[in-house]
Amino acid sequence: MSGSPIVDVLIAVLAGAIRVGTPFLFVSLGECLTEKAGRINLGLEGVLVFSAMAGFGGAYLSGLWWVGVLVAGASGALIALVHGLVSSLPRVNDIAAGIAIMMLGTGLAFYLGKPLIQPQAPQVPALPLGTWLGVDPGSPLHSALGINALFPLGVLLAIALAWGLKNTGWGLKVRMVGDSADAARALGTSVISVRVAATTAGGFIAGLGGASLSLYYPGSWNEGLSSGQGLIAVALVIFARWHPVRCLWAALLFGGAGALGPALQSVGVSGHYYLFNAVPYVLTLAILVWTCSPRRSLQGAPMELNVSR
Repeated sequence: MSGSPIVDVLIAVLAGAIRVGTPFLFVSLGECLTEKAGRINLGLEGVLVFSAMAGFGGAYLSGLWWVGVLVAGASGALIALVHGLVSSLPRVNDIAAGIAIMMLGTGLAFYLGKPLIQPQAPQVPALPLGTWLGVDPGSPLHSALGINALFPLGVLLAIALAWGLKNTGWGLKVRMVGDSADAARALGTSVISVRVAATTAGGFIAGLGGASLSLYYPGSWNEGLSSGQGLIAVALVIFARWHPVRCLWAALLFGGAGALGPALQSVGVSGHYYLFNAVPYVLTLAILVWTCSPRRSLQGAPMELNVSR
């Protein structure tokens, strides 16, 4: 690239942060919206895997990548809707229900997705940032600067969610339900309807992350596609203090951590490769330990969440 190994690694990590962080971004935004309404969706892993499978199948059968993206979002919304409805039943714990939904989503994806392991589907295009910046098309830097076309959508969505939650009537309802269900009921707001709607919308957003996995990076469907990213997103939302824009920076941080191993390998550092691949999981554990203090975990948390009780 530039001739300097350090610069090469930095560029590779930056490009990888966007590439690897895009699914984290969508899943964390979906979970942020869900938790803002006072509900935790631990079924996001199932949502992510099922939507990745459905999106890949939709793109493969239609021959259009954007159809696959829409199918992935709709599939994520469907699984999340089931979670929202089940969690609204009397004496049902949303954490236990989320674990059941995770098993349901992954089980359905593995069963229905077996015929999709070998075929190739149309891929989400990469935005040629290198061309726009005048980088030589023949250089490795040019290909490294290709950006997932869904990433700008995620950035806009993070900004829109942050603004909407703060400045709109529906945002006020979501935050009110998440902070005090009794106050929301006293004002005539249906707590169940708001939570089911927020969970379903969050599932749609997370489903876009599934489409990014199967239709961009790594760009195929297999049963080990997610590697726990749906569960990592729950810790990521806590790290971002339940703020959509901070979810963007947290997703890039996790994406950069995930890209560190391949970046070092690209400049000849091949020793301890698998150890570097474990960095995102170590980072997740560090964040959970750092936020275990009640004083820290309550900062910005919707008061109806179990974490704040």
